[in-house]
Amino acid sequence: HALVDSGELEQPIFAFYLGDNTVGELVVGGVDKAHYVGDFRYVPLKSQSYWAVQLDGVKLDGSVVGTTPTAIVDSGTSLLAGPTSEVLKIVAKLGAETVMGREYVVDCQSFNSTLAFTLAGQEYELAAKDLVLQQSGDQCILGLSAMDVPAPRGPLWILGDVFMRKYYVVFDWGQTRIGVATASAGAVLV
Repeated sequence: HALVDSGELEQPIFAFYLGDNTVGELVVGGVDKAHYVGDFRYVPLKSQSYWAVQLDGVKLDGSVVGTTPTAIVDSGTSLLAGPTSEVLKIVAKLGAETVMGREYVVDCQSFNSTLAFTLAGQEYELAAKDLVLQQSGDQCILGLSAMDVPAPRGPLWILGDVFMRKYYVVFDWGQTRIGVATASAGAVLV
């Protein structure tokens, strides 16, 4: 806040571009228009202490697979992490197998699902290619993990780097909200 109060920081925001196999960027005090397309959609914070927002639902290929009411967007978490019960429902529908109880793998040839998170009424989709961390032969490792965050902060979903590679996120502490736009590397231009 001191930088904003002193006038040295133009806006009380910071923004992340993680890119997809490219160099990422953190901008403090503004955004980099080269790294996103379209407009930001803003989501008010439920809590200022953890960048928590209202999660209206989680869908896999259009079917509801989660009803946890809270999510956070976190650049310090590599994966999508959700409550065990919801993650297990997702991996079961995908036919995924677990590797050493930690990672989930699917057959790359048949994997074409879409996972969507609805924040403030806006659906943010992650296509199959967005959900794959790594391919090993015909197996694709998913960027999905089960994690039960206890109350009072949880239960919640953590929308980590898997989400942030597809979406450019601005953290606006001045207006207690986050803004989400499609990252330029994740954009489908028509």
